[in-house]
Amino acid sequence: MIVKAYSDEPEARRCFAAEATGLSFGLAGPEVMGVDPKVPLLVMADLGDSPTLADVLLGGDSKAAEEGLVAWARELGRLAAKSAHRRVEFGQLWARYGAGMTAWDDEPWIARDVAALPAVLDAAGVAVAAGLGEELARIGTAGGEEYPAFTPGDICPDNNLLTPRGLRLLDFEAACYQSVFLTAAYCRMPFSTCWCVFTLPAGITRKVEEAYRAEVVAVYPALAEDAVWQAGMRQAVAVWTVNATVRLLPRAVQDGPMHRTRRPVATRRQVLRHRWHVASALEEFPAFAQTMRHLLRKAAREWDVAPLPRYPAFRAAKADREFA
Repeated sequence: MIVKAYSDEPEARRCFAAEATGLSFGLAGPEVMGVDPKVPLLVMADLGDSPTLADVLLGGDSKAAEEGLVAWARELGRLAAKSAHRRVEFGQLWARYGAGMTAWDDEPWIARDVAALPAVLDAAGVAVAAGLGEELARIGTAGGEEYPAFTPGDICPDNNLLTPRGLRLLDFEAACYQSVFLTAAYCRMPFSTCWCVFTLPAGITRKVEEAYRAEVVAVYPALAEDAVWQAGMRQAVAVWTVNATVRLLPRAVQDGPMHRTRRPVATRRQVLRHRWHVASALEEFPAFAQTMRHLLRKAAREWDVAPLPRYPAFRAAKADREFA
């Protein structure tokens, strides 16, 4: 067993409520053995010492890394499909453990990010393209109201164990319902909010994204339409790019690693430049894309930093076609 105790700080209490709710939901993660909201404390099954998805991505086995990514995407897609119509039950569990706190579902983080972006750009001396405000208002409408599904919240590589019985999800401290597109964007970007960020061969990215999509189409048939899927994905990429810029750009005045101890690891500037490059091609948000190009030009002038490389597991590949 693992006994996990939380501090009495408000955010820690909310993390406890999310994890107790998410694990008690019973759809994924370790089995709950006991919950004490007064401490607060959570007792769960120990899933063992299997490697994480981060371990294989940062290793040297491309086959293990590819299989791990597909298993991760498929498990998240299955979880989304199983949970899509159980949001009321999730709310009831939150009421039991949340002690009146706002659930992550209701946290207006997207609206806060889009509201903060202009000031962050101004402080960095970056020109804002005409029409950005109107586009940010559209970007800010992304969330959980259309195609909602359950997610553990922090779905980064180090929170996924590759066990002999299959992939197991860990860390439900941000468990919530959100648009499936916000989860699926982790497949494409990749890993929208994580420290373990490098690039993937194009064929792998497509395969991983399709593994997730194939599962959620079962519960949301409209997502089989390419126009619907691609529009939702591009908006989600914009949401996470705004989030990364607001979080990381003020800290990128001095570059540094994305993780204090894990190696290899990218730097903040490498990750930001990659995010901006991807977002610079978002055609339905031309002002946002143009602003991303302004950021890229500023980075080219002022940052002496290498491009974001591939994950170590795929660096021996000679061409993307090897993974198509």
